[in-house]
Amino acid sequence: MTHYLLCDLKDDLRLIAEYESYHAPGNAWPEITDSIRAAGITDMQIFRAGNRLVMVMETDDSYSPERQAELNAANPRVREWEALMDTYQQRLPFAERGVKWVPAHRIFKL
Repeated sequence: MTHYLLCDLKDDLRLIAEYESYHAPGNAWPEITDSIRAAGITDMQIFRAGNRLVMVMETDDSYSPERQAELNAANPRVREWEALMDTYQQRLPFAERGVKWVPAHRIFKL
């Protein structure tokens, strides 16, 4: 299944460059990529336009957002990564409380 999620970065060129550096090939912490795979995510890509991020995730049948949240909460290294990424990210103005990455819903397909 394909999931599309949106998040914003703080609109600061230095912070955006640092965020991109953390996500450059080979720079994401191995514990993070391991936890992503353990949650049933088979592929993940993040795109940026200005300070808007779009994440595209491919998942297998074992994936659920609730399960991923439980795995993340139990992993100190993931919690450390998320706290670090919070220095760069900001919530969308319409995001529900506690939601960083907002799911996008398809409204058109050719």
